[in-house]
Amino acid sequence: MAIFPFILIKHRDLKNDAQLIRHETIHLRQELELLILPFYILYLVNYLINIIRYRNREKAYLNIIFEREAYAHEADNDYLKQRKFWGWLKFIKL
Repeated sequence: MAIFPFILIKHRDLKNDAQLIRHETIHLRQELELLILPFYILYLVNYLINIIRYRNREKAYLNIIFEREAYAHEADNDYLKQRKFWGWLKFIKL
């Protein structure tokens, strides 16, 4: 879990999981772009809308725009170097 400026992990061995760290680092970048507090507000609002849309907590979580960007690029070592400002916007589904 990323709570600016920290990445919180359940188990010590996960700190060596490059893909997980990259996923959470994408969230840190998103948080910075939105000046932190608005990120959490948008994250929660998007999750609540998705709960209504999908009627399934896991599907609602996986379709949060910020999660969609992070999951889509967590395996890409160079993503954060080439990522455009507010890159999460292209993951909005209407």
